[in-house]
Amino acid sequence: MENNFFSAKTIRVAARLLSGLYAAFLSIFSMDVFGEHLGFWKTILALFMHLIPVWLVLLILWISWKRPLLGGIIYPLLGILYIVFAWRRFIFMTYPLIAGPLFLLGGLYLADYYQRRKQSTISLGTD
Repeated sequence: MENNFFSAKTIRVAARLLSGLYAAFLSIFSMDVFGEHLGFWKTILALFMHLIPVWLVLLILWISWKRPLLGGIIYPLLGILYIVFAWRRFIFMTYPLIAGPLFLLGGLYLADYYQRRKQSTISLGTD
């Protein structure tokens, strides 16, 4: 039973940590606004606009913290939306690079949800 607890905790921590790292990875793409020489306020506005996907990922992380099932559903949907809306705009390797981690995160949050559910039924004695 201790081994199951460790793996459940590992999945939970990995999902949360990778969500934060993915948000940091996405934020790197917003740095190009500093090379556009737009002036202070336009640069701030452009930076805010470029960081919207990062805010979205952080919002989903916040939601998924206590409700991993929602993270398991929303992250892959976000990956699908990215592929649909960005299709044929970039080279092919862009899609697995950006959407792939979203599918991985969705899988981790689903695994976390099922581990939590399994633990709660074991602790209730209904298993």
